[in-house]
Amino acid sequence: MSRSLRVLGIDPGLTRCGVGVVDVSSNRTASLVHVGVVRSSTADPIEKRLATIAAGIRAVLHDHDPSVVAVERVFAQNNRHSVMGTAQASGIALLLAAEHGIPAATHTPSEVKAAITGYGSADKLQVQTMVARVLRLQTLPEPADAADALAIALCHAWRGGPAPASLDSALTPAQRAWRDAEKRRSPQARVARTHVRTGA
Repeated sequence: MSRSLRVLGIDPGLTRCGVGVVDVSSNRTASLVHVGVVRSSTADPIEKRLATIAAGIRAVLHDHDPSVVAVERVFAQNNRHSVMGTAQASGIALLLAAEHGIPAATHTPSEVKAAITGYGSADKLQVQTMVARVLRLQTLPEPADAADALAIALCHAWRGGPAPASLDSALTPAQRAWRDAEKRRSPQARVARTHVRTGA
């Protein structure tokens, strides 16, 4: 029997850094190992906040011994301060992976959403719901940072091949119909709908 792949997913952030560890078997089914959020206080100086994030990630690496680390790739946002904190936390995660001799990879938010839900413009609730279904959890993983970390880990484990059959079977007929409709929707229409929802 082949050993399952253990992946540590990290949703980088300076105030809240989501961490999630999953085991994914050769038939591409997955089980939850650990999920949590590493927090740092906004009242602390930046060097202490980064040290806090590093200590939290280091503890997860030590306790769960993942085979690979997957980190959400930093992308441009309007809030430069938020991007800076995310980039710093991402750098810490990648550095720790290298120090522990563990391979690391990054995935964009749209790649993660597409892997978990079947489309790249899913909202956070859809991601949480699918993560819970795939991992057979009784409740949605919270906060969203924790769910995102699990989604990143699953995305990495499944990348390079089709999503497991259990992903589609976890959806209700209504959810499958909604997902298929989203896939057919033009990119312009999806962007317009996002602007309406967010008030942009």
